[in-house]
Amino acid sequence: MPVNLRPPLAEDLLAVAGVKLGIAEANIRKPNRKDLLLIALSDGARVSGVFTQNSFRAAPVRVCQEHLGQSGAVRALVVNTGCANAGTGEPGMRAARATCDAVAKLLACESNQVLPFSTGVILEELPKDRLIAGLPACVADLKEDNWLAAAQAIMTTDTVSKAVSRHVTLGSKQVTVTGIAKGAGMIAPNMATMLAFIATDAAIDYEVLDAMVADAAERSFNCVTVDGDTSTNDSFVLIATGQSGAAEIADVDSAAFAALHSAVVDVATTLAQAIARDGEGATKFMTIKVERGSSYDEAKAVARRIAESPLVKTAFFACDPNLGRILAAIGNAGGSEMDASKIDVYLDDTLVSEYGGRAMTYNEADGQRIMKQPEITIRVVLNRGSETATMWTCDYSYDYVKINADYRT
Repeated sequence: MPVNLRPPLAEDLLAVAGVKLGIAEANIRKPNRKDLLLIALSDGARVSGVFTQNSFRAAPVRVCQEHLGQSGAVRALVVNTGCANAGTGEPGMRAARATCDAVAKLLACESNQVLPFSTGVILEELPKDRLIAGLPACVADLKEDNWLAAAQAIMTTDTVSKAVSRHVTLGSKQVTVTGIAKGAGMIAPNMATMLAFIATDAAIDYEVLDAMVADAAERSFNCVTVDGDTSTNDSFVLIATGQSGAAEIADVDSAAFAALHSAVVDVATTLAQAIARDGEGATKFMTIKVERGSSYDEAKAVARRIAESPLVKTAFFACDPNLGRILAAIGNAGGSEMDASKIDVYLDDTLVSEYGGRAMTYNEADGQRIMKQPEITIRVVLNRGSETATMWTCDYSYDYVKINADYRT
């Protein structure tokens, strides 16, 4: 079960003017499950995205990047689960393009106005005929209030769907931000680390939209890790339909940008944390906060080393306060310049280590008590500067191994 994460409710998810969503059961990998999503956008919608840095990036990722570079007017996104269409070479590219062609025909737009996304098993051919056959059902199902079904349709090993909405006021207009994401394994920060789609009815200049999606990714999805493996298909897309009536945001230094940026980051962060809470086999949700680093990159490197340490993660699963593993992870990330005698380590508010050794006030019973909690904060104070970085992760349980050992069966 996910850690303190309830499934979203349909009534909590706000429709975004200019966005319609339709789902279908296309039997792409398994029968009788939602596995195909079509998102249709109104004319004039603007779209920007960030994508995986994995060298084996999937065919749909490559096609998305091509189409975003070619077309200034995206009209649709199509997402399938069950098959990643990654490691499929030129046949995979043809399948991704055929999918775009089929969507374009149904929606009377150009093929390069369609962005494809896939998630699932790598190194297997996309069953494009089944996917294409399912598209008319998606079109028939298109509606603005279909966000919950959309979130369910993009799940793979997720145990719950992930979706959230926010309202923000820009001038005299109320603007909506709604997002969905999927992810539970093969999650590591190297762009976005999953599939995520956030839409707003605000109007945003293209350059501003590019800046907003990149910064939102860095503050949210790039701060979550489950197992240290960046997927071949990671994509995070931000859609702005301009249907709210609020004035266009054309300046990153404006008050309107700050307000909308805050809402988008809030939605993205909530989705990113939901991914860690629903990490494969997770029983603990852990926040790793590194303070007073000499640079943001240094602080984040330390946080990531702790968050991805199998020894740290298994100790937290067992509620075993073998906290020397945290010190080892810090030391492995810090290099020779870091002075261990100046570093303080806390579990929640309990001081564990200071002056390079065990804190005199630390009692192992306190460590064990804290580690039994479903949510735990590891706080590291480097005492080298003023920069702070935070990451979110989960523990490693027996079920993580079972899920991934049996993934294809």
